Amino acid sequence: MIKKTHIKFFFIILSFLVSCKTEKKERYNSQKKLENRYTKLLLYKVDSLAFPRSYNPKEKKIKKVPSKDWTSGFFAGNIWQIYQITGNPKDKELAQKWTAFIEKEKYNDKTHDMGFKVYNSFGQALKHNNNQKYKDIIVKSAQTLSSRFNKTVGSIRSWDFNKDKWNFPVIIDNMMNLELLFEASKISNDSTFYKIAVTHANTTLKNHFREDNSCFHVLDYNPENGAIRMKVTHQGYSNNSSWARGQGWAIYGFTMAYRYTKDKKYLEQAKATANFFLNHKNLPEDGIPYWDFDAPNIPNEPRDVSAGAVVASALVELYEYTKNETYLNYSKKFMNNVQTEKYILPETLDIPFILDHSSGDWSKRSEMDAPIVYGDYYFLETKLRLKSLK
Repeated sequence: MIKKTHIKFFFIILSFLVSCKTEKKERYNSQKKLENRYTKLLLYKVDSLAFPRSYNPKEKKIKKVPSKDWTSGFFAGNIWQIYQITGNPKDKELAQKWTAFIEKEKYNDKTHDMGFKVYNSFGQALKHNNNQKYKDIIVKSAQTLSSRFNKTVGSIRSWDFNKDKWNFPVIIDNMMNLELLFEASKISNDSTFYKIAVTHANTTLKNHFREDNSCFHVLDYNPENGAIRMKVTHQGYSNNSSWARGQGWAIYGFTMAYRYTKDKKYLEQAKATANFFLNHKNLPEDGIPYWDFDAPNIPNEPRDVSAGAVVASALVELYEYTKNETYLNYSKKFMNNVQTEKYILPETLDIPFILDHSSGDWSKRSEMDAPIVYGDYYFLETKLRLKSLK
């Protein structure tokens, strides 16, 4: 006769084995989930007037923008980077289609965002096609961007709006557009682009940083004499706060400027701002920053995956120049923590994005804590840069 204790023990063991099997079956497979997100992105309907920018989870709507929007180049860039991961010729064909829609922006002199739009699309394309047309588009775009340069200020004008408030605004984001100028100089052998990029970088280096090596978002200049009128924010919490993505633009921008110039003062600034970012008391343990280091309700503030991704990508490159393992460790930690169920969008969500929890423009209370196209772009770039180290 079987004792009751034996029956009880049998069911305990059976329950344990079933739970182990279930746990093993349901273990999160980040690679599989990412591949699913890539498919969602690649299946997005081709439309020259509807570049996907972000997703509003409350309204359940994709924000779609035309090519003139500063974010338009990221989507084509994402497809190019996915093609680099998959090697699928169909992905390349799709990337070419989306890239072609941006060509007309080479004439758009109403914006400083030529690098984000043109270089993140045609620059990515050029890595896979030694195409003279692509080169010509990059050079023409650099010429258009150069028209916004003011010798007296020593900078490229960023925005044309808020003319009642600003005379000649220059934002830290503008450092990112210098890559287009540096590349155009190499393609064309015209040093004009290089000189403008260096002058802009030097002016930013001189004026944009605080004593702790954090940076302001916006500096407004007097275009007549180059004097600084004000140091403020537009997307950060306050004029004196440290907007997280702005710190990322600074780290990335000066690391990139060092790549082209080998000017050590750029490298030193990139290191200094990276150290500010990495050692800040309000940087969470997982490395995924709040949208602003000085936001008032930390820890109950939205994170910004896009800011972390920009920094993670930059620090892979900065590691290559410095061999400082601290930088590489951050990039690896960030990637490990975003490639999880919390951040990779679920496969049931049929939208052309990969990651959740980026934050856009707090001044408009828009795109806060949502999937945003540039968060995906720098995530993919970090992934590829880490792979290239191996």
